[in-house]
Parts: sequence; C-alpha cells; structure tokens
Amino acid sequence: MAKHNELGKEGELLALEFLKEKGYEILEQNYRLGKAEIDLIITKENWLIAVEVKTRSTNYFGNPEEFVNAKKKKMLVEAMNSYVIEHDLDVEVRFDIIAVLKQQNDFKIEHIEDAFLFF
Repeated sequence: MAKHNELGKEGELLALEFLKEKGYEILEQNYRLGKAEIDLIITKENWLIAVEVKTRSTNYFGNPEEFVNAKKKKMLVEAMNSYVIEHDLDVEVRFDIIAVLKQQNDFKIEHIEDAFLFF
C-alpha cells in the first residue's frame, strides 16, 4: 500500500476513535455508491452525519479540509441521499469533515461540523 494510503487509513481510524469518544454512534464505514465513498456515516441525537476524513502530513499546500472540492461534495450528497432512501430514513442530515494533520509523531484532529456551509 502506498505511503499516502497508509496515512489516510491511519487518519480514518483516529477519526473513528475520536468520534466514538465524543458519543457518536458509528453506522457505516466506507459506504460506497458508484465512485462516491462516504468515509463514515454516524449519528448523534437527531442527526445523520456523513463524515469526510482528510489526512495530510503537512499543511504546506493547505489545510486538510480545503481538499474537499465541489465535485467531492456533490458525490457525497448523492451518496448520502441514496443511503437515506435505501434505509427509509426521515432524519436531519449534515456533512462534517474530520481534518487530521500529522505533526512529527503526533496527530492534530479538528472536527468541522456542518462543514459544507463553510467550504
């Protein structure tokens, strides 16, 4: 596995543990619809949340959350719509980003709730 893929998987595992500690219930990991993938689908209170995890080893070219572009957002929305229909859910949906930045041997995790309003 390429080094950047290993870093991405490590970031997803850290995000998963971070969210569990914050009281979120994990419903799905790596949910796929065609080419779209939602890293995590979680729930807390009355929210169904699609989580995109972005992990970077440096912020030299920008912060991790800045790499969620318009095309990715569109694909995430379509995949989440499919998930809601597939499971016949009537819930409020939001899209969060977990930004993971590796700094030497440590990781900084930032949870951006309702991220599509800001990016």
